[in-house]
Amino acid sequence: MPFDHNDHYHRLLLRTLPPGARRALDVGCGTGAFARALARRGVEVEAVDRDAAVIAAARSDASGIHFRQADIEELELPPGRYDYISCLASLHHLPIGTLDRLREALVPGGVLAVLGCYREETARDRLISLAAVPANAVCRLAVHLREHGAGPGVPAPVAMPTTSLAEVRAYAARHLPGFTLRQLLFWRYLLVYRRAR
Repeated sequence: MPFDHNDHYHRLLLRTLPPGARRALDVGCGTGAFARALARRGVEVEAVDRDAAVIAAARSDASGIHFRQADIEELELPPGRYDYISCLASLHHLPIGTLDRLREALVPGGVLAVLGCYREETARDRLISLAAVPANAVCRLAVHLREHGAGPGVPAPVAMPTTSLAEVRAYAARHLPGFTLRQLLFWRYLLVYRRAR
């Protein structure tokens, strides 16, 4: 049943888009759903994913977005280029130090928004995970009924997260001054960082 946890949080992520943002980078863009949401806001979007199948699917509905098959670790990111950088369920596929490169690619006042997956470690993590199970079942059924049983699209590569929420918070505290971090229901967190002007 096609209920996508990342898509569920698009509206929340769009609220982190800074006013007047002109250029964005979507890291690990998958089939491009969030890149298209940014483009509808009038933002020029560069979207990157290393998986050929999802990029091919994204390009089939490109909507003027520059989709690129590439590994973000191998790309040269010009400093101070982007007003907004999004990273949806992809940071756990990368070294956490990638956050430093993304930070440097922001303009002053630019925003980095990471919708991340984390390794469950604490009792709180397990309680939130337990609460997510019935909510997930209800949402999957609702989407299934709304979409009349349409099957899922091209699957994105999956990896189990190895970094705990505490480790993400500790890294951000050292490298992303002024960040905020929220634990979300569907096995996700939202990390938001605004680069100082």
